[in-house]
Amino acid sequence: MDFDFLSIMSELLKDSGFAALFAGSGWKSLLMILVAFVLLYLGINRKFEPLLLVGIAFGCLLTNIPGNGLYTPELWDAFLNESSEFYHSYGHVMAHGGLLDILYIGVKAGVYPSLIFIGIGAMTDFGPLISNPKSLILGAAAQFGVFFAFFGAILLGFTGNQAASIGIIGGADGPTAIFLATRLAPELLGAIAIAAYSYMALIPMIQPPIMHALTTEKERSVKMVQLRKVSQREKIVFPIVVATFVILLIPSTAPLIGCLMFGNLLRETGVTDRLSDTAQNALMNIVTIFLGISVGATTVGSRFLVFDTLKIVFLGLIAFSFSTIGGLLVGKLMYKISGGKINPLIGSAGVSAVPMAARVSQKEGLKTNPSNYLLMHAMGPNVAGVIGSAIAAGFLLKVFG
Repeated sequence: MDFDFLSIMSELLKDSGFAALFAGSGWKSLLMILVAFVLLYLGINRKFEPLLLVGIAFGCLLTNIPGNGLYTPELWDAFLNESSEFYHSYGHVMAHGGLLDILYIGVKAGVYPSLIFIGIGAMTDFGPLISNPKSLILGAAAQFGVFFAFFGAILLGFTGNQAASIGIIGGADGPTAIFLATRLAPELLGAIAIAAYSYMALIPMIQPPIMHALTTEKERSVKMVQLRKVSQREKIVFPIVVATFVILLIPSTAPLIGCLMFGNLLRETGVTDRLSDTAQNALMNIVTIFLGISVGATTVGSRFLVFDTLKIVFLGLIAFSFSTIGGLLVGKLMYKISGGKINPLIGSAGVSAVPMAARVSQKEGLKTNPSNYLLMHAMGPNVAGVIGSAIAAGFLLKVFG
């Protein structure tokens, strides 16, 4: 048999991903590969939420290289199509999907976000919130942007399910945004996840101008009294009571609130240190790897590069900004009611980006008053925001799920 090297090389090039990139709509894949490079730069060089953004960016890179079979959108179309014989068939995905399809099952089933919440709970000290229960009001106020963006999305033509998934970006909680999007609008998951984590990383840039616009120098300079010490018994009882009450009130919050409070209970019992350490480190790291790369896989160029993606990015900024505004306005109200004893800057920490939002409140307070120490006071609304965003997601899931 003759060995035709040129023919073999010609066939190899014709079937390669390079040929597909420059044929038909291959430009979309090429553009998304460039987007992946930009996201990698932001995650590695600029340190924008690198623990997840690097994974999302690399998943975006892999899924947009033509012909590799790692992620198959058509499988998930059949999974979501009620008229398909493979409707909600994870077995079909397992049998015919690529590596990223299989990893994505953990996202679609809500496993990864829930496990992330165990780790978040294990890393979170609810002491400042227990010491100052009024912080719950600020955490609730900072969910204003969720519902503002929801109505904005409706006006821009999105369905109720899609609008709910977009609005939750305002909670500044990436896992919650992913959890809700997979339930209500999986077709928008990639855009929602990238918008949510991008804005979380940009908190130090987005929030300060809003804080200065809505507060006076006198308000920003307020020094708050030291928080009372919270007993160990209170810290143990808190996650049990919150999980019981909130899940009874809104059962659809069970995956997120249940896992959050379970992780916190592991932290506070004093007898489960090994489990708490595992939740905070090994479990959190492993799940973050799987979550990032599988979410990134959904950013397929032919589906991601649409006008709706730009709308989502815009609405995400609106949601996040108005959540900050909601927290600050209620903070100003509490400043008035308390006779000037509460610094309204802590209201901006009501978004659930822990502890970054609290640190921004601390930093802006120090700029006005170098002896102002707001961090622990801001941590109360900050951790309240985690609970608030989970409750908001549960409410939206109940309404639209």
